[in-house]
Amino acid sequence: MRLPFPERVSPFHAAMFAALLCFVQILEGTSPAFSLCCFLFIFVATVAFNVAGGFTRPSGSYIFFYAVLTVIFGLVWKAILGEPADSNLAAPQLTIEVFLGGICSMLAAVYISRRLTTKKPILGVMIEPARMFNATMGCMLVGTLITVLIIIFPPKDGTVLSAVRQVNSFLPMALIIGVIYQIRKTGGRSTLNFPVVLCFTVIFAYGLLGFSKEGMLTPFLCWLIGASSMRYRISFIQIVFGICIGIFTFQFLVPYSQYGRNFRGATFSDNLSSVVTELSELGDVRKQYHEQEAATGEEQAVHYFNTPQGFFDRLQMVAMDGALINVTAQGHVFGLSPIGAGFANLVPHFLWANKPRLHYGDIYADEIGGILAEDDTTTGISFSPSGEAFHLARWLGVLVVAPVLWIMLFTLYDSLCGDTREAPWGLVAILLLAHLAPEGGLLGVIYMLGYGTVALVFAAVVASYVMPILGTLIAGPERLTFRRVPRARSAVARSSLSSSGR
Repeated sequence: MRLPFPERVSPFHAAMFAALLCFVQILEGTSPAFSLCCFLFIFVATVAFNVAGGFTRPSGSYIFFYAVLTVIFGLVWKAILGEPADSNLAAPQLTIEVFLGGICSMLAAVYISRRLTTKKPILGVMIEPARMFNATMGCMLVGTLITVLIIIFPPKDGTVLSAVRQVNSFLPMALIIGVIYQIRKTGGRSTLNFPVVLCFTVIFAYGLLGFSKEGMLTPFLCWLIGASSMRYRISFIQIVFGICIGIFTFQFLVPYSQYGRNFRGATFSDNLSSVVTELSELGDVRKQYHEQEAATGEEQAVHYFNTPQGFFDRLQMVAMDGALINVTAQGHVFGLSPIGAGFANLVPHFLWANKPRLHYGDIYADEIGGILAEDDTTTGISFSPSGEAFHLARWLGVLVVAPVLWIMLFTLYDSLCGDTREAPWGLVAILLLAHLAPEGGLLGVIYMLGYGTVALVFAAVVASYVMPILGTLIAGPERLTFRRVPRARSAVARSSLSSSGR
């Protein structure tokens, strides 16, 4: 079985899936109008994904992660639980209409951006295949060094280390390049080598130290993105191993990250002590986590499922967006000031010494009420771009403001990266957008237009021209002939090649 890296999804199959979901929802008591909007959302998202070019373009990956992790997964899990899809929402019909309006705006945005995108990618390929291993070694060394420095000396705003942290994508870059290199080197028989394993370990360990689910899941996603882009043939044993890793992650590591944050230390040594203690008692941590979830679930003001679903609660934005949309419908329209503040915040800290931190998510949560405790200053609340757009300017935000920002984002990143299979920075862009799309809001889009772009371009240029030299000092010059590996092609492309070969 080859890992998929789809350029498109069959509209017919998507329509059949959406129709089946719609039918199940109605049987479970969902209103027909809500179910119809769910059907349309899935179908329009499929069309937008195909227009973008699927995962072969950064814009396609943004649309995929937005649609799945904002709405679709929550709807599917709700149906599996046997609960009406419009339950536990204060304004269910308006909420799903906002999501539908958002995905329609996204379709329009990607349609326009495809006509504005440069024909040739600005960054290009740059890195030569024969220099990939040394580039991996250089990125691994620099990325590991920066990570260690950040752990030991937590950077303060305005410092050099803080600026370096903003553009540090070297470990994910090294992991992705290393996977692609190994697949090409072995003709598709292997994905692992020394730098891949080391980068995987360092990223995962950093996630453990920070009690971060995103940090712990990032190396798995990096491997999956790199391997999928090469259509890596995965074995049955690897599938079973992956399923076991997934079960272990959801059963133990997710509770560890959520519960362990209560014992996060102020210093590195204190934090390390908490990590060791929690990891040595994973079974007890899981028990304590579920007891905590049960206790807080009854008091939680915003929830989509009838009972706490652990990590699955965080794979949808329907509940949080629904609460914010309901507040907006009651007349609490925030205004467009966060958009201006977001662009102003792109000014570097050394030019704006007292630059404020933007916590608009927490401000929105306070408007909803019952989400954050008064003394909670650490929890960051996230909303999807559509939910935030509606709160800022109602339908003007969803149908005008949001698509303008999406056109800018899609045009910029598709112009920079081109086909994501041709160079590793396109895959790094997918990694960055996977987290931003569902829960970054509109300010996340603005951040990616600024600091995200700088980080991507910096990583691409340095990985191409500096890291191979540094890697050569460590591993010596490369002398390697790559074996032929099948490229990921669409069904149409394969068909035309077959016809021409007859």
